[in-house]
Amino acid sequence: MRQLGEVLRLSAGYLSEHGSPTPRLDAELLIGHALGLLRIELYTNFDRPLDEPELAACRALLERRGRREPVAYILGRWGFHGLDLAVDVRVLVPRPETEVLVERCLALLDGLDAPRVADVGTGSGAIALAIKAARPDAAVTATDVSADALTVARANAAALGLELDLAEADLLAGVEGRFALVASNPPYIGEAEVTGLEPEVAEYEPRLATVAGPAGTEVLERLAAAAPAALEPGGWLVVECGAGQAEAVRGLLAAAGAVETFAEPDLAGIDRVVGGRWT
Repeated sequence: MRQLGEVLRLSAGYLSEHGSPTPRLDAELLIGHALGLLRIELYTNFDRPLDEPELAACRALLERRGRREPVAYILGRWGFHGLDLAVDVRVLVPRPETEVLVERCLALLDGLDAPRVADVGTGSGAIALAIKAARPDAAVTATDVSADALTVARANAAALGLELDLAEADLLAGVEGRFALVASNPPYIGEAEVTGLEPEVAEYEPRLATVAGPAGTEVLERLAAAAPAALEPGGWLVVECGAGQAEAVRGLLAAAGAVETFAEPDLAGIDRVVGGRWT
């Protein structure tokens, strides 16, 4: 029998050889999941021998990760802004840079009483649910063009006990009323960029949620054009964009009538979150 500590070491080596950028973390998460142990419990059980069924369970998950399937899809869950969300191949994996967008949205909503907020292209519901959890008084609408994605968002809202108004819509088409803030993490990858993406994105995440079109800014352009009709006076549109797109997106917002714009860096220092305010 192999001991747990040795299995962790060998597993991290295997995942490193297969291209994982975080092999040790991945091994801990997957082995902990297979064995029903928290990460801290892995380190207090280093000498524990694993029987063949346990080894087989670990091996099955590690082989999936070896094929570069995202860890979140293997686990079926992922953390975002303090929330535990169910995720699968129907939705994007929530990322830390999107938490920067949520924090900026919450700052812009500060001082507003019971604001109406929309999350366009909600996917798993990550942005909408994070805002609703932090601002229970907000009336949050979440839209997506994918009925499958909305099924995931609806299940997450129910599991967290948070109320969202969910709508299958292209951007905000057919959604009535105006909003104090519209947030979105839209598709922003250009078609020519797909071949250069990590396999986790190129082969597993839904193309509808990642690739916008030839240029990569097509959905961002449509969001900017839709903003004046969707926002209350003084309302904000806040979007996530790709590396190198921030200034162009600020230009799109200004061209659509935004009187004030900003760009904010993510944790890697890349301008990732762009916003604009309309009068």
